[in-house]
Amino acid sequence: MRWKVLEVNAVFEILIIVHILICFGLVIVVLMQSAKGEGLAGAFGGGGLSGAVFGGRGAASFLSKATTILAVLFMVSCLTLSLMSSGKGSASGVGSGSSITEAAQQDIQQQQEAYRQQQAAQADSAAGTVENIFDTPSEEQPADSQ
Repeated sequence: MRWKVLEVNAVFEILIIVHILICFGLVIVVLMQSAKGEGLAGAFGGGGLSGAVFGGRGAASFLSKATTILAVLFMVSCLTLSLMSSGKGSASGVGSGSSITEAAQQDIQQQQEAYRQQQAAQADSAAGTVENIFDTPSEEQPADSQ
């Protein structure tokens, strides 16, 4: 069981790394596209360089296809990571997870137990006070006449 948890965590971490790489790739491809200005492609030697590397109109179609592919990969990786992270809490059960989560849950349980004990002690003292009122004779009551 312990090995399975480690394998799932390793896969999750690998998917996060892949997701970050997809994000960087998507940012770079979007910045390289030329809109009204030259875009980032113009910053690296002007529009002539991108035309020579990708061809006259080939740059626009290549970058468009790359943007579409990376956008689809980004969405798929987002969905996969969200499903894996939501499954961690519900599939593993309560009490499993990081040590910080476990420590926080133990702290909450201790606070709840202390609160219950405090409420029980207050209820007992209140009940004892009420019983003492009825058990002890008061000075205001008239003495029995014989």
